[in-house]
Amino acid sequence: MAELGFEVTDTIDITDVTCPITFVKSKVAIEELEEGEVLQIHLNDGEPLQNVPRSMKEEGHEVLKLTDNGDGTYELYVRRGAD
Repeated sequence: MAELGFEVTDTIDITDVTCPITFVKSKVAIEELEEGEVLQIHLNDGEPLQNVPRSMKEEGHEVLKLTDNGDGTYELYVRRGAD
């Protein structure tokens, strides 16, 4: 993923679940990574798009990029912060 400027460590798809499970799945996935590693989250527009990035920041992680796929879904890239 050189075009992103960072390497994606893991990817999850949360388009098949609703809030608050979207954040729960994202939190579990990022906690499995080491500090500094990057999680790519495939998510839907609406509540997930509003809540997941905000919640990740509140947990101390860095939102690197948010990309609109043009089909009602997005790619969110989050770098794991320190514990």
